[in-house]
Amino acid sequence: MASDDFMRTRKVLPLLLSMSLPMVLSMLVSSLYNIVDSYFVAMISEDAMTALSLVFPLQNMVSSIGVGFGIGINASISYYRGAGDTDKADASATGGLILAIIHGILLAVVCIAISPAFLGLFTSSEAIISAGVRYSVIVFAFAMTNVVGITFEKIFQAVGRMKVSMTAMMAGCVANIVLDPMFIFGLGPIPAMGIDGAALATGLGQLLSLAIYLIFYFRSPIGVAIRMDEARNGLRMAGRLYGVGIPATLNLALSSVLVASLNAILSSFAEMYTLILGIYYRLQTFLYLPASGLVQGMRPIIGYNHGAGERKRVRQIFLLVLLLCALLMLLGTILSLAVPGRLIALFSDNAETIAAGAGALRIISLGFIVSSVSVAASGALEGLGKGLPSLWISLFRYVIIIIPLAYILSIVLGWGPDGVWTAFWVSEVVSAVFSIIICRRSFLLLE
Repeated sequence: MASDDFMRTRKVLPLLLSMSLPMVLSMLVSSLYNIVDSYFVAMISEDAMTALSLVFPLQNMVSSIGVGFGIGINASISYYRGAGDTDKADASATGGLILAIIHGILLAVVCIAISPAFLGLFTSSEAIISAGVRYSVIVFAFAMTNVVGITFEKIFQAVGRMKVSMTAMMAGCVANIVLDPMFIFGLGPIPAMGIDGAALATGLGQLLSLAIYLIFYFRSPIGVAIRMDEARNGLRMAGRLYGVGIPATLNLALSSVLVASLNAILSSFAEMYTLILGIYYRLQTFLYLPASGLVQGMRPIIGYNHGAGERKRVRQIFLLVLLLCALLMLLGTILSLAVPGRLIALFSDNAETIAAGAGALRIISLGFIVSSVSVAASGALEGLGKGLPSLWISLFRYVIIIIPLAYILSIVLGWGPDGVWTAFWVSEVVSAVFSIIICRRSFLLLE
């Protein structure tokens, strides 16, 4: 019996908490990094913060490809270990790592090349474009480091080594938080580099995370091995890895499409609203990244139990994650309705921006609780290797409903920016209904 058979035998709640809490904690630290990074960049100037917001879709695209393909690797390793086939689990890890290196190199080249034209789609300000391009060149130079680090993260998670993932992720985020003010404003012999320093701090944090994964991997066996004798078999399994990885990547990358589309709509009113959207996406990481931690703890458990034929446990695990996500979103809703102005003021001292941002946050937060249905369902389907149904849920959340509705409400009906904010919660309600239908058909929610 596999060494990680505790995923099949241990009680569901303690098992899920032991797998998820390290990831939730690391995601909270990652959320803090996002807030602190944006806070320091906002201290440079509002133009710098706007540039960071406009680069965000490209950064998110890189991370989405890394995480999405990593989910494909994770699902394959978990399934084969649950089925007792360690050779195929090793082949999944080996082939996945080779392909991740290729992905990282291509992403670095493409993102650096297109960043000037991409930024020019949303602003005519030379200062904002210049700052955004400088940030892009440095941060995307570390794209391969980022993608390979994420790949190791998913490999460690697939065998239940969540504390290693927590350690590596937290170390990278803490290093970034410490380096940010040193590189942005200068310290001793370190010159003040402004937004360039923020990018360099991000890249070095990613490099540290990868180094920690490599140290743990080479110091002790983890239950799955990168074996060059399995490289050919691993590459032959590319279809299985991409079968989950591509839909998972699109799931995550669709948020970049959404942000870019909404930026195009909001910029027709004023650049202030693109800044508000960027601030919202920093703030919402405190909800959706911890929820992602719960999902990351769930995926290998569901994949393992699916491989072992434990259908009842699969359903129990999913429903428990759904409940925990809903409680997390309830907390976020309360904070967003109670102190929205204080949250926006972390990133701007402009009274008009704070007032408009507070109103936006109140409207958007109406969809937080119901969004837990889509978040939990999409993650569970990925853990089961059902990439396409998961992709359909994300298409409803990020494209099919919200983008057309935002355009109709804000432009056609003349609601202005409030139409965009309203589209958020309406799309979450529709997507939740669709998610329940998809889950019933996938035998996750049974009568």
